[in-house]
Amino acid sequence: MPMPKIQYVDESEIKNKKVLLRVDFNVSMDSTSEIADDTRMQQSLPTIQHLLKNNNRLIIVSHLGRPEGRDPKYSLKVVAEKLQQYLPSYKITVVDDFLTELVVEKTEEGEAKKHIQTYPKDQAQNQILLLENIRYYAEEKQNDQAFARKLASLAQVYVNDAFGVSHRTDASVVGVPLYLPSYGGLLLKKEVGMIGKLLDDPEKPFVAIIGGAKIATKIALIGRLLELADYLLIGGGLANTFLAAQGYEVGKSFCEYERIEHARRLLFVAAQKNTAVILPSDVAVGDPKDTNNGSKIKRITDLTKEDQILDIGPESQAKYGALISKAKTIIWNGPVGYFENSQYRRGTDFIYFSITENSDATSVVGGGDTLAAISKKEYLEKISHVSTGGAAMLEFMEKGSLPGIEALALKT
Repeated sequence: MPMPKIQYVDESEIKNKKVLLRVDFNVSMDSTSEIADDTRMQQSLPTIQHLLKNNNRLIIVSHLGRPEGRDPKYSLKVVAEKLQQYLPSYKITVVDDFLTELVVEKTEEGEAKKHIQTYPKDQAQNQILLLENIRYYAEEKQNDQAFARKLASLAQVYVNDAFGVSHRTDASVVGVPLYLPSYGGLLLKKEVGMIGKLLDDPEKPFVAIIGGAKIATKIALIGRLLELADYLLIGGGLANTFLAAQGYEVGKSFCEYERIEHARRLLFVAAQKNTAVILPSDVAVGDPKDTNNGSKIKRITDLTKEDQILDIGPESQAKYGALISKAKTIIWNGPVGYFENSQYRRGTDFIYFSITENSDATSVVGGGDTLAAISKKEYLEKISHVSTGGAAMLEFMEKGSLPGIEALALKT
């Protein structure tokens, strides 16, 4: 899929307009229903501030989690409170149901009931409207066109700054651009520019680190990286499937046995492409529920049927770190161990700090679990780009574009 030409907000004059701004404020929450990490919110602030500087009035659209109906647990009110802290000069107002509070339908003489464009008359210049969780509406995931038109009727311009959901075909992502002049935000521009550059013309050596649990969701990505990367370092549950494909015992470890043939095929392709696939040579085994006792390090040749692999071992860390230190281009997606338990996050931490130590490389790090693993780390500024996208980053790397980006191209 060729990358379409789209316009961004800093390349166009958008002033004194009502702007419907799609963002990805799907922040991670803690056990007390407070925001644990607001990186995604911070990343969209430049677009918000750019639009406000040009005297636009904003109506912000986002989702949070995967609610089944109007579940208060997924309300964006907590997001509004955080946004208010970042924008103290503006009043952030949550619109509980835009269909009843903002949308007006009118019957014109001689015509059937017709949806017309209208704007909330009482939105003050210093007021930002935040629509309640857009996934409270079933029509959002269905890309219902009547629903998309109602969303579009709130504004004069649409801006997509939500790279993290641009792989979706939801109404607020691909439906609204059919009805309004549409642009990309500054975060979308940064994401597309950074990831696109690495895929189009990466400086060598190119090292890709792929972790996480499932090979099923990353087969196409790995196939794409085998065409680009000099070294593919594999960790996490993903590595277990590759180890099993090579005949190693992985015991009670997570392993997609039904995908072993896929793993073997990818290893064969790697050999044809002269891409070195590096798997763990030693691992940390233990009980994922035990947060007190340390792990046991074993070589992969010594694993038994009772062992459960939960992290890469120190020898593997050293091997991966040496390759990362020499890289000129680095892409990392997915933790290499069960980082949720502090006993098994050493490998993921080591990968992170190895990347930050390489000041000569262009580095892109992304994926929901990866962001969760590094969100509180120091030296984040040493990463060239921390992507807000998980599945969106993977699909963009695979295909070179996304449905949400394609939708913007239709209007410019």
